[in-house]
Amino acid sequence: MAGLGSFFKSMLDGGKVDITSRYEILRDAVSGTMSDFHKARDRKTKEIVGVKILDMKKTDQLESRFRGLNKPSEGQIATSFDHPYIVKTFSYGTTSKNEQFLVMEFLDGPGLNSVIIGRDPRLKGNRLTLMRQAAEALEVVHAAGYIHRDVCPRNFVCNKEVTGLKLIDFGLTVPAKKEFMQPGIRTGTPNYMAPEVVRRKPTDHRIDIFAFGASMYEMFAFDLPWIRGTDGLAAMSHGTSEPPPLRDRFPTINPELERIIMQCLSGEPTGRPASMSAILNQLKRIKQEEV
Repeated sequence: MAGLGSFFKSMLDGGKVDITSRYEILRDAVSGTMSDFHKARDRKTKEIVGVKILDMKKTDQLESRFRGLNKPSEGQIATSFDHPYIVKTFSYGTTSKNEQFLVMEFLDGPGLNSVIIGRDPRLKGNRLTLMRQAAEALEVVHAAGYIHRDVCPRNFVCNKEVTGLKLIDFGLTVPAKKEFMQPGIRTGTPNYMAPEVVRRKPTDHRIDIFAFGASMYEMFAFDLPWIRGTDGLAAMSHGTSEPPPLRDRFPTINPELERIIMQCLSGEPTGRPASMSAILNQLKRIKQEEV
């Protein structure tokens, strides 16, 4: 990607990019909540990349919540990571239409959400590995001083063999500082949202731990531990009752693995593992995901 380096250095110094002139769009955009994602070929370097273009209106609405707090942009956050389980973002900038955009490695595998929905048989024997990789990715994010705020299966992209994954999408990520963890900042994907987010209480990195637990529960059970919904109201039930034991839906799960996942789903942040590092230390002691 050496050809991109000098180009983006000059671009970040104030230039704007005409996306269609710079990139050959190879696939219709995949629309997300706040952006469109394109598979593209760089016309200069011939590299295949992913180009994410943020929705201006939605991005402005989100950023307005943090006005005056010197919040780093998604591009600044995403380019700060260089880890095998986190999508590599090469650079970011502004289009000629004043849209923010990011250029990243193109991941050519299925989202973990698609793998779950399709009850993909390739998950068998690979769940523990995927769980460890997801935990390590989040450990890196937290160690860098951030809260991802949108941990869910959609934001983990697997390789084609479903033997590995990468964390994506830092559109809702904020620094783990007091001013960014105040009540009322209700962002995330409702089905994986921690109770304190829904009830507009102060938050910290443990909202990611809760969402991680919900995602891993679903990866094993092919279902959530609560009724699925489409808006924030559905998440109001989170933490109000004990989730069904995971072994009821995946009888062969390793008991220690089940204990970790269920602990992540505690309605009270103090009942969850203290950190992703603590979770990883426990996962390293588990030799098998199922018996």
